Amino acid sequence: MKHKISILFYVKSAKASKNGLLPIYQRITINGTRIELSTSKFVVKSKWNAAAGKLKGSSEEARLINSYLDILKLKVYETEKWMVNNEHEITAHSFKNKLLGIEENQRKLIQIFENHNKRMKELIGKEFSINTYKKYETALNHTKEFLKSQYSTTDISIKQIDLAFINDFDYFLRNVKNCNNNSTIKYIRNFGKIVKQCYANGWIEKDPFLNYKGKVKEIERTFLSETEIESLLNIEFKIKRLEIVRDMFVFSCFTGLAYIDVKNLTKSHISHGIDGEKWIFTHRQKTESASKIPILPVTQMIIDKYENHPQCSNENRLLPILSNQKMNAYLKEIAAVCNINKELTFHIARHTFATTVTLTNGVPIESVSKMLGHKNLRTTQHYAKVLDRKVSEDMKILKDKFTILPKKTTGT
Repeated sequence: MKHKISILFYVKSAKASKNGLLPIYQRITINGTRIELSTSKFVVKSKWNAAAGKLKGSSEEARLINSYLDILKLKVYETEKWMVNNEHEITAHSFKNKLLGIEENQRKLIQIFENHNKRMKELIGKEFSINTYKKYETALNHTKEFLKSQYSTTDISIKQIDLAFINDFDYFLRNVKNCNNNSTIKYIRNFGKIVKQCYANGWIEKDPFLNYKGKVKEIERTFLSETEIESLLNIEFKIKRLEIVRDMFVFSCFTGLAYIDVKNLTKSHISHGIDGEKWIFTHRQKTESASKIPILPVTQMIIDKYENHPQCSNENRLLPILSNQKMNAYLKEIAAVCNINKELTFHIARHTFATTVTLTNGVPIESVSKMLGHKNLRTTQHYAKVLDRKVSEDMKILKDKFTILPKKTTGT
């Protein structure tokens, strides 16, 4: 931003001392706004040259005071140069503070982090989920522990955050908190959002994350095979809660909906699609992106089964789903009963839909991505692992095209 600075030295007759001396003031004008500062020097009115802004003559007094005024003027230009070189916006307020060495109110890391989380909490259900809020709260608690361990303090100025701070925090999460690589990177990213907001607001001069090298490692996604899905479908449970959990899990296997999105379903989410058949029309709570999913026979069977369930009627839900914690606990029992040697969680159903149910059966990845409610194919590729069987089938088609081999040629 362009700025204009002018400097003037003058005397104030209204503030004359008891012995008649007038105080000399320095007026700095920045873009039309004045800053008036006392020089702590006094002069006889007759000795002051108002036009030149200095004492008249070449007496010892005149030389000393005029030299002092020149030093004050130089300090103004040095302050201007520093602010320009460091890309600080020059206003009357910021310039005066810098000139006088007054530190502006220091912004503190934890204070900013807590304020961010407070606002996030108030927006739960509007812009953020409760789980997202909890992740940021955990990241905040880890940051507090790090400051106490590394700096023996409860808070620090955001200007103290640099690449060394980030790398030390990374090491703390891995070594002290025993976080794996991906958890460490996620907590650092949560922390990084706060720091980047400070940079965007102009509270820090550089983004300390520019050279941070942390990277999430791709993990093997667990999903069920066709045989394991059939095992779940065919088993009969004598315990009602296990039957309900099984049905909710299978429902997700054939719709790809995450736990919270299944929980939020009502009858109003079911309507006829472009083909005249029944579809589920909903929005993912996590990303607010649309999910449009044709209802398969297995899905419809489960919907019909629980149409008149008391919980569905009382709570206006499509299905009588339990809490996520209970669902995951009971899924471990179900896995044991069905001889499935995998640690079942409700989210595995979503992976199963992406792989075994859709991609393996030739559904294009673009269609899978749209049903999963993903915003780009890269996200879908993390979920959707193409199985060896599908690769084999695709290559068999290719082999059939090359059944005619070229005739052997003989040399002449």
